[in-house]
Amino acid sequence: MPIPPSIITLVLGMILVLGGLWIGQNVNLLPVDASANAPIYDELFRVLFSIGTILFLGIVGLVVFSLIRFRRRSGELSDGLAIEGNLPLEIFWTAVPAVVVLFIGLFSYDIYERMGGMAPLDHAAMDHAAMDHAAMDHASSNQGSGSEQRVWGGIGTPVLTASEQGTPVSPLPVEVTAMQFAFLFRYPKGDFISGELHVPVGQPVSLSMEAKDVIHAFWVPEFRLKQDVIPGQPTVLNFTPTRSGRYPIVCAELCGPYHGGMRSTVVVEEQDAFDNWFAQNNKITATDT
Repeated sequence: MPIPPSIITLVLGMILVLGGLWIGQNVNLLPVDASANAPIYDELFRVLFSIGTILFLGIVGLVVFSLIRFRRRSGELSDGLAIEGNLPLEIFWTAVPAVVVLFIGLFSYDIYERMGGMAPLDHAAMDHAAMDHAAMDHASSNQGSGSEQRVWGGIGTPVLTASEQGTPVSPLPVEVTAMQFAFLFRYPKGDFISGELHVPVGQPVSLSMEAKDVIHAFWVPEFRLKQDVIPGQPTVLNFTPTRSGRYPIVCAELCGPYHGGMRSTVVVEEQDAFDNWFAQNNKITATDT
């Protein structure tokens, strides 16, 4: 007794789905995760990779099957069957993509919210975020006028960690200036500028970013974070590094002829090593504070 085509289709579909899910969950194409946000983003990537694998294998498999099964045989000169319309098939290929796209949209929103993308960007709570100090001085001399520098976008509330005493660790403020074709990092607590971003492992970091010329983008693949840096429109990016090492900072927005060379490095180091580096560069003495 021949196996009904519907049973064969069902079995092949189950194999395709299970195989795509296995590949999506077990084949890792991403660099090492080095921030608290990275595992959250990786959840979305694995889901998208699984769906993409299922679609790719299914479509390619169907095309190959059709090329073999419905090829023109030797001696055949007539046209194929005139088949017009298939309502169940049309409903299927309309409903399934609609459900998949809706699921991806809702899941992406959840991931973005968990990463802090929907958190309020309250500039008043981030005084260190001001990139134009002259403007800040002018604003402070005109308090009550209602004017306040606006933070335009970014990843909001940083993921706070707890110290050994159980108290939250406040974020390390860093002001990032992007220009053709370099990143500069200013540490307000030490009043110095560095060409590399040094941060201690396990401590939240709050970046306030602004460009001096054209639009740039601050991207660290190992952190799974990317944020536009816009002239005249401050943006923020908060993260918590979780793995020591040196990771590339890449400008991911075409910004000019030497865009490909606009790179820097984020150095994630243990607290003692960071404290030593900070002390060597610190320009604020105890008497100044």
